[in-house]
Amino acid sequence: MPTQPKLTRFNQNVLSKYQIYNSIFMTLPFDTVTKTGALLPLFHETCHKGFENRDDPTTIVNTFFDKYQARRSSESQINLLFRFIQYIERQVVLFDAIEDAAFPIVNNMDGIGTLRSLKETVTADNKLETLKKYLEEFKVRIVLTAHPTQFYPGSVLGIITDLTEAIRQNDLLKINDLLAQLGKTPFFKHKKPTPYDEAISLIWYLQNVFYKSFGDIYDYIQQNIFEGEHIDNSIINVGFWPGGDRDGNPFVTPEITLKVADRLKNSIVKSYYGSIRELKRKLTFQGVEERMAHLEQELYNLVIEKPSDLTLDFFVSELKAIKSIVRAKHQSLYADELNSLINKTHLFGFHFANLDIRQDSRKHAQFFNDMVNALIESGSSIFPKNYHDLPENEQIEILSKVEGSIDLSLIKDEETLMALETMKAIKTIQEQNGEAAANRYIISNNQTTLNVMQLFAMLKLVAFQDDLTVDIGPLFETITDLENAPKVMAELYANPEYAAHLKARGNKQTIMLGFSDGTKDGGYLMANWAIFKAKENLTKVSRENGIKVIFFDGRGGPPARGGGKTHNFYASLGPTIEDKEVQLTIQGQTISSNFGTLESSQYNLEQLISSGIDNSLSEVDLTMHPENRKVMTDLAERSYEAYAAFKAHPKFISYLEHMSTLKYYAKTNIGSRPSKRGKSEGLIFEDLRAIPFVGSWSQLKQNVPGFFGVGTALKHYEDAGEFDKVQELFKTSNFFKTLIENSMMSLSKSFFDLTRYMSEDEEYGEFWNLINEEYETSKRLILKLTGYTELMQEEPSGKASIAMRESIVLPLLTIQQYALKKIQELEKAEVRDEEQIKIFEKMVTRSLFGNINASRNSA
Repeated sequence: MPTQPKLTRFNQNVLSKYQIYNSIFMTLPFDTVTKTGALLPLFHETCHKGFENRDDPTTIVNTFFDKYQARRSSESQINLLFRFIQYIERQVVLFDAIEDAAFPIVNNMDGIGTLRSLKETVTADNKLETLKKYLEEFKVRIVLTAHPTQFYPGSVLGIITDLTEAIRQNDLLKINDLLAQLGKTPFFKHKKPTPYDEAISLIWYLQNVFYKSFGDIYDYIQQNIFEGEHIDNSIINVGFWPGGDRDGNPFVTPEITLKVADRLKNSIVKSYYGSIRELKRKLTFQGVEERMAHLEQELYNLVIEKPSDLTLDFFVSELKAIKSIVRAKHQSLYADELNSLINKTHLFGFHFANLDIRQDSRKHAQFFNDMVNALIESGSSIFPKNYHDLPENEQIEILSKVEGSIDLSLIKDEETLMALETMKAIKTIQEQNGEAAANRYIISNNQTTLNVMQLFAMLKLVAFQDDLTVDIGPLFETITDLENAPKVMAELYANPEYAAHLKARGNKQTIMLGFSDGTKDGGYLMANWAIFKAKENLTKVSRENGIKVIFFDGRGGPPARGGGKTHNFYASLGPTIEDKEVQLTIQGQTISSNFGTLESSQYNLEQLISSGIDNSLSEVDLTMHPENRKVMTDLAERSYEAYAAFKAHPKFISYLEHMSTLKYYAKTNIGSRPSKRGKSEGLIFEDLRAIPFVGSWSQLKQNVPGFFGVGTALKHYEDAGEFDKVQELFKTSNFFKTLIENSMMSLSKSFFDLTRYMSEDEEYGEFWNLINEEYETSKRLILKLTGYTELMQEEPSGKASIAMRESIVLPLLTIQQYALKKIQELEKAEVRDEEQIKIFEKMVTRSLFGNINASRNSA
């Protein structure tokens, strides 16, 4: 039977099943309001029809109550709206579980971008040796962050996993029980999670998904590409930010960092213990059984924190010795499974994930100055007394050659002490779990060479006097910093002491680039083009200095934060950008949607591996031609001008503050860190975090950061009669094509009818019309550019998934807008009814959950 088109597979295995299971779900009574399930479809229909008639959310809600529930008291009406919110956020979970269950059916697990397909292609092209050579140094690292872009508590994630499995098996009884459990399980957190809670949540994925999927991928590469030979390179690994990311999060302490590292080690040892127990039941042979029993006991001692002499080296050497005996004396029985466990030790060591530390450069400057002052006051000669008065180049000279150590009892400021103790903690973690456990420090908002050298000196004075076994990774975020980045790196490479440090670290330099803050600062096209150009220039300056640069991309889920189809992005970069490693942050709903199950995690990891390799092995010339570069630069600059003017609009900040959900993000208790950086009372753009910023536009269904300025830039070429230039760029540049396709996703998730009532608003009407006009222009010209008749035409199953999710949350968004409007009215009233305001504020906060979770396929 021929394979059906992807859209047909999606419709049969996702949409049809959702209709069936949703009808069961709607009949389950979760509370005293038994009619909720019967009334929600009527409300859903009222919303659809209302927006078709261009009604505003308030009219739609009132119409529903007048038509179907006229006798309800206003209190009872509010209760029903809260019940609707509860139901809808659970419908999103049900849809997630059905999509997860159908993943291997809807996606071709052996198709383009998978390792099997890659192997067949290179074998046919006689490039297998080239591929092997490439894989000996190529790496993919996905870095899990605790950025709050998903609202599921751990208990709900567990239900999704069980529900996915039950749906796969069509086990109706179990599905029924799980849907009932889901209805009674709270989604709302009454208090913020601690950074340790966040770490525990993400370690679940390491143990339940990555341990197996990473292992399976590595085993496949070893067996099928390297014909069973050992590969020195780990190829895939996982980074970890919860417990190490201090940027704007005062709750991440040195104690938390140590505790998370300890939990990571304990978790990988538990995973090894489970594997050893399984193998021990099979390896019942003479000369093997006793050694397996000894390993089992020693791992158990480590798990329960009893004294144990077991080291990683001994564990691996024992496994290898046992494998040799099995091969020599027992006909290689179960040797593959032993080999698979050895491979996992190669990937995960005794650390499981590489814990990164991150802090803002402005904070480092504060801590560094405190430290210098304390040393000078103590009479230490490490820094001259006039250090602060010296010019920057002389300060850098001193920092490069710094020697000695600091007694931390000299430090009186608590925040500075914590920062320096964290640097000490890195050393402790390396000693206990191995160097790979924590060997990278990211400086966010890095602007200068001095920013890097201050950290360089602090690390040496606090903990690494003899040998600095930590890589320093500057993070460049704003458009200005991206332009300045090559100059900063050239200065660092020219510094003899820093160059010696890099030589000791294998002449590799990690540089992180921030898509989220870049987009917030410069708009969609400019951020992506500025990062592309920065990567080109940083590659050039690094190659000139004999340094292999590793780019680490700070990406979010939606295109507005650097997300979208990431493997297409990496496959489009071309030879002018170093590509021996692909590193990117994965967060929130991107973790659960792209890596939450064994199948999705394996498929998406393989896509990332293939995209990086494609970029190098492809014979297609991906270099952007000079004429195309000129057009791309011009588009980016015009887009930037439009976005900068939009940001400078007198209503920009107040619109976000009064018409969006921005100020409610802090009340959701989904992340441990504050929702803005500064301590200012009012709303300041620079203090805004990218997640609530992008999220607020998403809740409004306006998705501004994913398209604003694109339409204006394209229109210039249409007006000038030169649209063919942009069409040529689209046809010949995979990079630009990927940007446009990702922007289409942002446009697909926009729904201006939801907020059309704002166009009549006395204060914000003109501003709303400005956004709507740019949306219409962007949509019209992107369709003209691509030749499509509708957005995302080339990806019908992705389009269908988005359409279904948008349909599920439409009543939720209607309720949210209704509540926001009520708050505005109540705040303008002569007598403020604080009690009512609180109720509607709670309604807005509760409505955030389902909408964000429904956006999981933004990545």
